[in-house]
Amino acid sequence: MGEAAFDDVFVDDIIVPAADRYPLGATLFLPRTGKRSHAVLINSGTAVPRKLYRGFAGYLAHHGCAVLTYDYRGTGDSRQKAVTGYIQPRSLVGFKASLADWAAKDVASAVQWMRERYGNMPLTYVGHSFGGQVLGLLPNNKEISRALFIAAQAGYWKLMASPERYRVYAMLNFVGVPLTRTFGYMPGWAGLGMDLPKDAFLQWVSWMMKERYLFSDSTLHTRENFHNYKGPLRAICLTDDPWATRPAVELLLSGFTAAKPEIVSISPDDAGVKKIGHMGFFRPEHRDTLWRGAAEWLQAEQ
Repeated sequence: MGEAAFDDVFVDDIIVPAADRYPLGATLFLPRTGKRSHAVLINSGTAVPRKLYRGFAGYLAHHGCAVLTYDYRGTGDSRQKAVTGYIQPRSLVGFKASLADWAAKDVASAVQWMRERYGNMPLTYVGHSFGGQVLGLLPNNKEISRALFIAAQAGYWKLMASPERYRVYAMLNFVGVPLTRTFGYMPGWAGLGMDLPKDAFLQWVSWMMKERYLFSDSTLHTRENFHNYKGPLRAICLTDDPWATRPAVELLLSGFTAAKPEIVSISPDDAGVKKIGHMGFFRPEHRDTLWRGAAEWLQAEQ
């Protein structure tokens, strides 16, 4: 399989309207056979374009799932275009979007969009990094039948592996924050690879400096929604991931007090490779190993 999808999978780039009608760039993957067993929503990490998940989404569709990937507002194809030069993205200066906005307006809307269209199927949730964290903030997370977290963690910087924690601390505080305050947004060339709205980046840094990450943010009233999710929850912890270490994964899962989360630790040796890391789960080389196990769990009976 190349980047992509199988001959029996239909792929369509679409627009999903957020709660405030903001257009979110999205891609829908459907099995051409018409036989669909589950609806799956894949939720991105911070500063990760949805194209990273294309291969995995196609794999799930090949196995009978209707799958949606999408970009959060201000990123990827959910970034507004300039008036002149239709392929030119508009500057993020003055663009208002925080991580809390992504949760309340974008992710919750994507859940609702999938629920409305595939109401006769179980709706399952895949959350990579921030995409896993945000499940607990959603007002409608009760709509989710089961959730699979991949490298999703409470991102307190001291819970990262050393020496990565010190690199991240320095990059965020001594490079990222000053640049963001100067430019009015976080420029991707500074290390993230993708421009981020000012409020999203600064809120992310604020959480990462707090011992309990987003749980320490007293202004984040949607934290209460963590207690509403009661479905099966599995977190894949990749042992060579310097960001989502076991303690960081455990801290995130501690917020889901009404569920019984399980952690599955996977090492590169388990997958027959030398490295997986924070992003590597979604590489096509894992189609017959990591992807197969993930698909089987997502499609399991409740």
